[in-house]
Amino acid sequence: MQDKVVVIVGATGGIGSALTRQLAPTGAKLVLAARNTDRLTALAAELPGQILTVTTDITDVQQVDTLISKTVAGFGQIDVLVNAAGVGILKSYNSVEPEDLEKMLEVNLKGSFYTCQKAAQEMQKRKSGHICNVVGILGKHSMAMAAAYSASKFGVVGFSKCMAEELKRFGIKFTLFYFGGVDSPFWDNVSLKVDRKKMLSPETAANAIFFALSAEPQAVPLEINIQPDSHLFL
Repeated sequence: MQDKVVVIVGATGGIGSALTRQLAPTGAKLVLAARNTDRLTALAAELPGQILTVTTDITDVQQVDTLISKTVAGFGQIDVLVNAAGVGILKSYNSVEPEDLEKMLEVNLKGSFYTCQKAAQEMQKRKSGHICNVVGILGKHSMAMAAAYSASKFGVVGFSKCMAEELKRFGIKFTLFYFGGVDSPFWDNVSLKVDRKKMLSPETAANAIFFALSAEPQAVPLEINIQPDSHLFL
């Protein structure tokens, strides 16, 4: 990962922060994006190496443009994009309010699309790149109380696979990550009763992303599915 330019969206979240701590000592040049400036600054202060922070709301395409332009201005290129941002509202289908659905579609689907689109445009110029989308298991399997959330995540899978087909001739790889429950701040405001002690750790998820990024150039880890043994989808 030495000198690779890695953009991590959702860098201050559980998976994002675990990944930044794993990548920083490798010599990667990290671009950390999230909405909270103070949390970004605090995270960057912990890390060695070359770090750029860009406060970004990915639902605003102009802010995504700024993220990509600042990355290229600061480091000259983009080698990797990791989309680890997301919001979750788990309710029965008839309890989902319009604003609930809109929020998840704006962040999970539209925000991910914008970041992939803009990063891929830069990667295409160099005919090289790797895009990692942290989808979650509910982007692959259905579950009660997750109709709206799964709708946003199934959409990410759909556009990712379409973009992968368009971009493979430019040497751009996609990896989709279907993690089961990860013990992260995602669950802080979820009303469902869950046993977070039995979930995956953010570090386990970060290890999987690091593995995909470290694969041989000719190897394409298309999908990585890791779930806690207490809650398996087969």
